[in-house]
Amino acid sequence: MQIKGASEMKNKCLLAALVALASLLPRSKAEVMLGAAENFAVLASSTVTSTGNTVINGDLGVSPGTSITGFYPPGIVNGTTYAGGAVAQQARDDVFTAYLSLSNEVAVQNLTGVDLGGLTLVAGVRNFTSSAQLTGTLTLDAQGDSNARFDFQIGSTLTTAGSSSILLIHGAQAENVFWQVGSSATLGANTVFSGSILADQSITLVTGASLSGRALALNAAVTLDDNIITVPVAIPEPSTFCLLACCAVGVRTWRRMAVWRRKVARS
Repeated sequence: MQIKGASEMKNKCLLAALVALASLLPRSKAEVMLGAAENFAVLASSTVTSTGNTVINGDLGVSPGTSITGFYPPGIVNGTTYAGGAVAQQARDDVFTAYLSLSNEVAVQNLTGVDLGGLTLVAGVRNFTSSAQLTGTLTLDAQGDSNARFDFQIGSTLTTAGSSSILLIHGAQAENVFWQVGSSATLGANTVFSGSILADQSITLVTGASLSGRALALNAAVTLDDNIITVPVAIPEPSTFCLLACCAVGVRTWRRMAVWRRKVARS
């Protein structure tokens, strides 16, 4: 009985240590910014409409509307679908909060009238007092910092020309890119885009456009056509890897102790 009591105490201490370690793991930029909307690849206010073989890797939702068409089949949702309801409503509320937060940031550069194509930008907040256009390739350079964040404030529309793209280099991550759009966003055919788009009105992805990020439309629809939208996964820093490794070792040790305790109990 004494051995069993000591084993149980060790297990409890180990579990407490694991919980403490898990609490130290940093939250992703998107989790902090988007709250309940973090896992949504697509979220609209009125409707989500898809044509063709759209694939959504993440959750799909509408609130306060409930209309979702073009899925089951031919479109595919590798996640949970919320047609109205409390979950989608909370996600929309959190997107609205994030939208306001992004709009109130202080910009380090005003790019009004400048095409994003051909530019290489480091971390920071960029502002367009009116519309923003991407023709060609925009390069986002994190300069070796995986936490580098790229925020864009756009007064009216965001538009990309066909086959435009965003290139992420030196540790830049789609998880850390945010587009606050004052009206509507349209990604041209076969565009390869990165970041979470928070639009006051509608978001449209033209045929073949892909998005590593989120399409979040606060007051109107999201319209899709044979697209791929994937919620990005943040790559942990080395320090985070160490914490994860400690947790893995702790779990393995806990399992071995549990096996040993059962053997002692049977003897």
